[in-house]
Amino acid sequence: MKITDQIHAFVWESTTANNCNTYLINGPERILIDPGHIEHFNHVEQGLEEIGISLDDIGLIICTHAHPDHFEGVQLLKKTKAKFAMHHKEWYLAKAMGKQLSSSGIDIESCIPDFLLREGKFSINSTDFNIYHTPGHSPGSISIYWPEQKALFTGDLIFKEGLGRTDLPGGDSQQLKQSINNLSLLDTDFLLSGHGAVILNAKEVKSNFEQVKNVWFNYL
Repeated sequence: MKITDQIHAFVWESTTANNCNTYLINGPERILIDPGHIEHFNHVEQGLEEIGISLDDIGLIICTHAHPDHFEGVQLLKKTKAKFAMHHKEWYLAKAMGKQLSSSGIDIESCIPDFLLREGKFSINSTDFNIYHTPGHSPGSISIYWPEQKALFTGDLIFKEGLGRTDLPGGDSQQLKQSINNLSLLDTDFLLSGHGAVILNAKEVKSNFEQVKNVWFNYL
């Protein structure tokens, strides 16, 4: 799904198999956000092929967090030239959960980041992003904001008409609320979440933040 000339969404639409949405930033450096499960990665490869891009064209992989449905596919891309990055707190969690991740098919030693992210500005090949540390769903969850495109990649923090669960290791409902409140202040035209439909205009993005806060915050 083409969002803009430089953003493509590979939305996971199955109602029977869990996997995440994957996003491609098709700029001077091609960035793949959240490659998802290995067993479902063919839908990403097919989407890339349709726009004339191969795995060898990917320069950087960023995972918003280390849950297997977002993180497992890193193992495939680490065999290419692509670099891999995630938040430093999330990598510490991944290492601590090495045995549990192994039972999900993840060899943690094959997923060592090439560098670790922290909150703040992140620039690569003259493209500028803001990395936001947005804990709540997991301790090192991040959201990625691209000011030039007014695009916000939220991982499993907030979805269309929903929000991330907090009952997994390191989840925290109060942190989730604060992270959502912080991101709601951004000037966002495209809300690109880890699951479900994307939101494609500023009015609907704002409305979604308000709905989630008014409805779902009552259950946290």
